[in-house]
Amino acid sequence: MAKTTILTLEQDLPTTANLETASFGMGCFWSPDAQFGSLAGVIRTRTGYAGGTSGHPTYRQMGDHTETIQVEFDPAQIRFEEIVREFWRSHYPNRDAYKGRQYISLIFWQSEEQKRILEKLKKEKEQQLNEPVETEIRPFDGFTEAEERHQKYYLKRYPKALEQLAELYPDASLLTQSTFAARLNGFVKGFGSRQQLMEEISGWPIAEEHREALRQVLLELKW
Repeated sequence: MAKTTILTLEQDLPTTANLETASFGMGCFWSPDAQFGSLAGVIRTRTGYAGGTSGHPTYRQMGDHTETIQVEFDPAQIRFEEIVREFWRSHYPNRDAYKGRQYISLIFWQSEEQKRILEKLKKEKEQQLNEPVETEIRPFDGFTEAEERHQKYYLKRYPKALEQLAELYPDASLLTQSTFAARLNGFVKGFGSRQQLMEEISGWPIAEEHREALRQVLLELKW
């Protein structure tokens, strides 16, 4: 079966789940894209801009927006609470760590349940730090996807691997939507291991022949 068919089915993985979305900023969005993309239960990640009022933000003209990552996840595998704990565990969420609004600590809620969880975990984090948490917490009000070169940034620093992946992803923009690419982006940044990814792929709800094909791609990748 053609590898392009493998890609299509791998991208269809999210349709089997009742997905939720988490959106947040915690500094430059490249590393969080890799970090959260490595987590089992996260289906796809994308980088972008949110939280501001200026229209049509870009990397060069961001206005008052913040570099943001948007995570789609299967709550049956990883809960919003776990996403939030990872968010606050991974950076210092107070203003003396900010470098302008582009890099502030920012997290959105998209339901009353997410808001409740955020408020609860904020109190827990404040007790741990013994100081107020200054993360900006607000209702979700839109997200502009970043330019293609900012998606799966670390994976794209390996041209040899991208050449090999071109049979699966003839257009680099397809990497943004791919669960497999999200895991590879995390792997090359140092999150997770090849063996962990091999084991995870074995549990993906796709045909066994397609799971085996993805495992083979992983084994043969040259960095």
